[in-house]
Amino acid sequence: MSLIGVTVRNIRADKGLKPLVLDLSGASYRMTQVILVNMKKLFVFKDQKLWRMALTHRSYVHENPSAGEDNERLEFLGDAILNFLSGSYLYRQHADLGEDELTRRRAALVDERQLANFAIALELDTQILLGKGALRDGGNKSENLLSCVFEAIIGAFYLDCNCDVEAVRPAVEALFDSVPPELVNTRADLDAKNRLQEWVQSYIGHILPSYDTPKVGGTDHLPEYASKVYVGDRLYGQSMRNFSSKKEAERAAALDALAQIERML
Repeated sequence: MSLIGVTVRNIRADKGLKPLVLDLSGASYRMTQVILVNMKKLFVFKDQKLWRMALTHRSYVHENPSAGEDNERLEFLGDAILNFLSGSYLYRQHADLGEDELTRRRAALVDERQLANFAIALELDTQILLGKGALRDGGNKSENLLSCVFEAIIGAFYLDCNCDVEAVRPAVEALFDSVPPELVNTRADLDAKNRLQEWVQSYIGHILPSYDTPKVGGTDHLPEYASKVYVGDRLYGQSMRNFSSKKEAERAAALDALAQIERML
């Protein structure tokens, strides 16, 4: 059986063990209190092909056509599973919160930076199969790429567990447990796209902000994006620099729009 090459970095409290406290303030996890009572694995793969596919970036397949399928379909599946599991997790954790706040916290719990942190905690950054160009461009340090690989791992694990989401839940919730609630709250407060949408619907009407987010630079392996956000035909905000993912560029545009709205009020 193939194992993700790490021991548990958070041990569930319901197993009677002390949790591992992680410092998430930097680009990667730094252990502040290393308490590993039992050495366990978060994920165990029976199908080595799924494990390898989840780690295979399209740039590697481009340079190695015999490598098989890349991880993009698994990424799509993992994204859906993470959205479901994070929603279920927060619903059970916060019986006092309404839909809007739960939605904001879910977006924060599975945003690009947090998923990249999970990938680093599982040491996926050292195991991704990248093409030479993507590796030279620092692909294994890209938050966007790391978050995508983590989603692919979740999708692959779901398939490896015979499409049983309950078999996936304990491992994923162990990672969710490692994120301090105050960090999720802070990120939820910074969920700019949702905040902008709420303002538009409250003060303008039933219309959604639209984002124009073209590729403006970078390489084929590590593209860069810029974004502008419109309400109807009116430009409300734009990203002031380029970003490695569309999500981050659109978030920056939404923040700029919110800042301009605040200046007008």
